[in-house]
Amino acid sequence: MTHMTSEMQACVQACMDCHRACTEMMMQCMKMGNCDSNAMKMMMDCAQMCQMCADFMMRDSMMSPKMCMMCEEMCRMCAAACEPMAKNDSMMMDCMKACMACAEMCKTMAMKAKAA
Repeated sequence: MTHMTSEMQACVQACMDCHRACTEMMMQCMKMGNCDSNAMKMMMDCAQMCQMCADFMMRDSMMSPKMCMMCEEMCRMCAAACEPMAKNDSMMMDCMKACMACAEMCKTMAMKAKAA
C-alpha cells in the first residue's frame, strides 16, 4: 500500500470534492436546463480530470505531478466558466469554490514534485 503524505491526502480529497461538486452541478443543470453547453462540457471535463488525478496520486504514479498540473489548469478553467452563473446560484458558487480549492492543492503538489 502506498504511503501518502498529509498533503497528498488533502489533494486527493480536494480532487474528490471537486469531482462531486462538478458532477452534482452538472446534474442540477440538466434538470433545470439553465446552463450553457460550454459550461456543461467544462464541468464534465473537470469532474473526469479530478477523478483521474486522484487515482494517479492514490497509486503513486510517476505521472502524478504532470496530472496535477493539468488538473490545476482544468479546475481554473471550470471555475472561470462557472463564475458568471455563481453570482445568482449558491450551488454554482460551491462548485466554483471546489474548483478553486482543487486548483490550489494541485498546484502545490505539482510545485513540490518539481522542487524534489
